Amino acid sequence: MLQPSSDPDISFQERRRRAIGAFALADGAVLRVLHGQVCEAAPPARPVRGPEIGLVMLRGRAGGGGAPFNLGEASVCRATVRLGTGEVGHAMILGRDSDKARLAAHCDALWQHPEWQERIEREIVAPLLQADTDTQSDRAAETEATRVDFFTLVRGEDQA
Repeated sequence: MLQPSSDPDISFQERRRRAIGAFALADGAVLRVLHGQVCEAAPPARPVRGPEIGLVMLRGRAGGGGAPFNLGEASVCRATVRLGTGEVGHAMILGRDSDKARLAAHCDALWQHPEWQERIEREIVAPLLQADTDTQSDRAAETEATRVDFFTLVRGEDQA
């Protein structure tokens, strides 16, 4: 789960990583709405690469030693765009939603632009992180509701 950050001591790379993560984890429909509301006056982005759909190999670890094994493949979509001012935005998302990948890359490029960073952070990243936190809380509550506590009764002959 990604956490919003108001700490000024966090590096540019950490703040950008958090923003890119928020774009990637977002529901495609929510990202489309937020992008449409915030970025209608934004500088347009030219595609540099993609959107391209492909596969990545998922690896897992098993056993006491953590030996790696190939778990399977997952579809991903990536895109790279460039603003007229030179900022380059990248996105790689799980799934095959090429429009979401393009919008996420545009948001990343705008986030790097000094005049747009605060607005993107406030009006897109923060709501997406809050939605992710809410989703995680809902899942935790659903899981907790189905939890079963097992206990053992001590029989009379087992007591010392």
